[in-house]
Amino acid sequence: MSNPTPPRAILPEGWPEPRGYANGMVASGRVLVTGGLVGWDADGVFAEGFVAQFRQTLINVRAVVEAGGGRVEDIVRLTWYVTDMAAYRESLKAIGPVYRAVMGRHFPAMAVVGVAALVEPQALVEIEATAVIGV
Repeated sequence: MSNPTPPRAILPEGWPEPRGYANGMVASGRVLVTGGLVGWDADGVFAEGFVAQFRQTLINVRAVVEAGGGRVEDIVRLTWYVTDMAAYRESLKAIGPVYRAVMGRHFPAMAVVGVAALVEPQALVEIEATAVIGV
């Protein structure tokens, strides 16, 4: 199912181009919203370390969106919850290539939120996604 009007980034006039995210997105179609997805595989086994969990979490986001009939390019928003903001910041150089390997060069609106804990005690990152899938 293809989206006749693909989502596009919004950049107010005079604002600098964001790096690796969009300030806002506009799209039309059916809305798919994921729950909070974490860095475990189909057997419930967590990947080891922040970057590996981040990668597996993105793979899980992509799998849910694709199972709903969408594509990575249909994702208009990602909200990341991380339990260790210092580990996130220390991993920034590694995160970029991992993100692009799983999600390509599609950068929707994103927010990263530091949290004290997640429901799954082993989870270091949890990501929610919103996708708009063409009708």
